[in-house]
Amino acid sequence: MSPPDDSTDASGRMSGGSRLRSVAAMTTRPTSPSASAAPSGPSTASAVAAPDPHRRQHRLGLPVAAVAGLALLGAPRVVLHDLDVLHEGTALNAVFVFAPPLVWVLVVLLTRVATPFRALLAVGAGYGVLLAVIHQLLWARAFAGAPPQLGGTLADLDPAAQEALLRGTAVVSSLVTGLVVGALTGLVALALTALLRRARR
Repeated sequence: MSPPDDSTDASGRMSGGSRLRSVAAMTTRPTSPSASAAPSGPSTASAVAAPDPHRRQHRLGLPVAAVAGLALLGAPRVVLHDLDVLHEGTALNAVFVFAPPLVWVLVVLLTRVATPFRALLAVGAGYGVLLAVIHQLLWARAFAGAPPQLGGTLADLDPAAQEALLRGTAVVSSLVTGLVVGALTGLVALALTALLRRARR
C-alpha cells in the first residue's frame, strides 16, 4: 500500500477553510453608516418648543407697562371727581373725560399695534380696576359722611349690609365702565387703522 498524499490533505483543508470564510462573509450584515451616526445639530422638536419671549411680552397688543401707563391716565379725573373738585357739565371735566381715551387711540395708531382692539380693551380693563379701587378708597369722602342708602323693600336692611351691597355694585359698575370705554376706543382705533392701511397702499 502506498502512504497517503500530504498535498491532497492540505489542499482539502485549504478549500474547506475558504468555503467557511465565504459563508461567514455572506451571513454578516453590513452596518449602515446613517444608523450609527449621531445627530450633530439640535432636534426639530426642541427647536419648535423653544419659547418666544417677544410674542409673550406683547400678548395684549402692547407691553404690560404701556397698558398700565395708559390706564393710569384716567385716574386723575376719578380722584378729582370723588373729591368734588371736578363737576359734571364743565369744560374742565370734559377735558379730563375725553383726553385719556384720545391719547390711547393716538398711541395705538402711532406705534402701529397689530391688534388695536385687544390692546385698548386691556387698557380699558386696567382703567376699570383703577376706577373701582379709587371709588372704594374715597367712598366716605365722596359722600361727605352721608353714604347712599337703599330704598323700597331693601330700606330695612342692616346699614352694614346696605353698604356692602352698594360697594359691590359700585365695583361691578366700575369694571363694566372700563371695559365699555376700552371696547369703544378699540373699535375707533381699529377703524382708523384700517383706513390708514388703505391710504398707504
